[in-house]
Amino acid sequence: MRVRGLTALMASAALVLSGCGGSSGPGGGGGGGGTPAPTPAPTPTPAPGGLFTPPALESLSIAEVQQIIAQAAGEASARGLPSVIAVTDRVGNVLAVFRMAGAPDVAQLSTRRIGGNAAPGTEIGLQGAMVPATAAAISKAITGAYLSSGGNAFSSRTASQIVQQHFPPAPTTVGLESGPLFGVQFSNLPCSDLNQRFNPGGGAAAMIGPKRSPLGLAADPGGFPIYKNGVVVGGIGVMGDGDYGFDDNILDTDLDDEEAIALAGIQGFEAPTDIRAERIFVDGTALRFSDAVAGQLSPLQTNFAAANGALVSVAGYTDGTLRAGTPYGSEASGVRAATAAEFSNPDAFVLTDGNGNPRFPIRGGTDAASVPQPLTQAEVRAIMEEAFAVLSRSRAQIRRPLDSRMQATISVVDTHGAVLGIVRSPDGPMFGTDVSLQKARTASFFSNPVAAQQLLATPVVPNVANVPAYVQRVRDFLGDPNALTGTHAFADRSGGNLSRPYFPDGEAGQPPGPLSVSSSELFSPFAVGLQTDLITPNVGAHVAFIASNGASADTPVGCTQVPEAAPGQRRIANGIQIFPGSVPIYRGGQLVGGIGVSGDGIDQDDMVSFLGLNNAGVRVGTIGNADPAIRADRIEVNVNGRLVRLRYINCPFAPFLDTAAQNVCQGL
Repeated sequence: MRVRGLTALMASAALVLSGCGGSSGPGGGGGGGGTPAPTPAPTPTPAPGGLFTPPALESLSIAEVQQIIAQAAGEASARGLPSVIAVTDRVGNVLAVFRMAGAPDVAQLSTRRIGGNAAPGTEIGLQGAMVPATAAAISKAITGAYLSSGGNAFSSRTASQIVQQHFPPAPTTVGLESGPLFGVQFSNLPCSDLNQRFNPGGGAAAMIGPKRSPLGLAADPGGFPIYKNGVVVGGIGVMGDGDYGFDDNILDTDLDDEEAIALAGIQGFEAPTDIRAERIFVDGTALRFSDAVAGQLSPLQTNFAAANGALVSVAGYTDGTLRAGTPYGSEASGVRAATAAEFSNPDAFVLTDGNGNPRFPIRGGTDAASVPQPLTQAEVRAIMEEAFAVLSRSRAQIRRPLDSRMQATISVVDTHGAVLGIVRSPDGPMFGTDVSLQKARTASFFSNPVAAQQLLATPVVPNVANVPAYVQRVRDFLGDPNALTGTHAFADRSGGNLSRPYFPDGEAGQPPGPLSVSSSELFSPFAVGLQTDLITPNVGAHVAFIASNGASADTPVGCTQVPEAAPGQRRIANGIQIFPGSVPIYRGGQLVGGIGVSGDGIDQDDMVSFLGLNNAGVRVGTIGNADPAIRADRIEVNVNGRLVRLRYINCPFAPFLDTAAQNVCQGL
């Protein structure tokens, strides 16, 4: 089994990105002195009459960040595991990175695969790569913050449970379907055009989020959310053992020192017991929050000055100084209540620039060069309003208490991937912001007549990524020489079917889907197939940027090397997503865009996108869902003599809080 070192990853990234300018983008550097306090515009007051209660404006002070680090460092000393400790706020600003004396400089992305006997090959994705330990710690902290909300507290251990090839992951669960958020680890990426970069220059935009994550979302235990007065205000991540991996057996209880160190850090800042992952069930299985418990911890050390180590700078994330957190919901955080002019629903939240302006105001399509009649601003507004109305009525799947309302983010794009609008419910998990955009773009991209053409034109990076090869795999697998030329409409659930290491999903011994790795023995959460191959060069460039302390070029803004749709536009500029929650948008038989939803259960996400678009079509009479005749669920795949259909969407039964209606998507 071949393991790639940091130098090899740098070289492969430089090879493919050399023609892209290599710009570090705004805020690319990590050096400099202290950051001036932001001076944002006033935060609008939420409109009255809403169905949701926005989170209180809570945040971490510098003294509290110091306390969290001191507690974690004290536990690390007691366990003899010098570690890197990172703390972020809810929107991903790095408030501090503390390196203990003797802590490792690097961590290895796990080398474990499904099989274990596979010969070395080119489909290794990020598997086995060496990365800066600081990047791993920050990614864990962001994972804890981004996956959590006032209704659910998830950790990086929770993430591990829901991204693997079987759910729940264990030796006895082979044959079960993949995790509900299979693929979410490759979201909130450092190359994302949605997520913000570190801004050492200060000013109103210094602390707006959501911020990017160095390695996407983490599945390695040691990342927890941080709560204050019941409100999620950030996350902590710990890297000390050099192995950035995942837990492939949920049936046992791990003795994980990194997790215990992070747990010590959040003492006094714990998530409310009733919303922790173990109180939330998916398909009858309780999720997992932590294998470590407070009773296993050493006496807490709270003296930051006595901690054995020092604050460090990390290129692109922190200049080495302590920062206070930004209250989520304030203008300074970049996510706040919408004004009536920005969005009609009184519960809506939008992304802002720190100066009072929405980053993604509702607008019409930009793709007149590709489609005869792009989406109009009025049509986009109708889609978003109707989807938000469905969301507001829907029963949540991953929130406490039971019968809470669903909370999520909704994104709409045109066929070039341009963002036409993003709106959130007040307490939707932060990860869903970037993911909803990935989903919208993925549905639009794979339904586009130029999908195959664009994948075939993507550069091959020897021994790293071969994106063009997936086109022929899909055509052979489906028995369709015209696949990926717009003949079928693909929802994210459809593309996800084709991205699993077993097809049908979960059935061990069956062939892998054509967008997965070419053999199930090659699969790991760090090497999933096309999703990984599209972004590995960009992540490699970013890892090199961090490792060189900013001396080498950062990844450009915009993931993947798929050719531009128009100058400055890539159709999948923050990567693709491969779990459900999106559908393409059509005007008659013409593809005109995509809608993506993320933040709650995947069936709820499917329903909001599909039913919201349907209702918008009824309202305006000009746009709607794909004709049933071209939806991907009309495709049958011959699997060893058995015909298996792809899926399009799956709506939950009795999904609404205000009616007992069943099968609300049937016949649409």
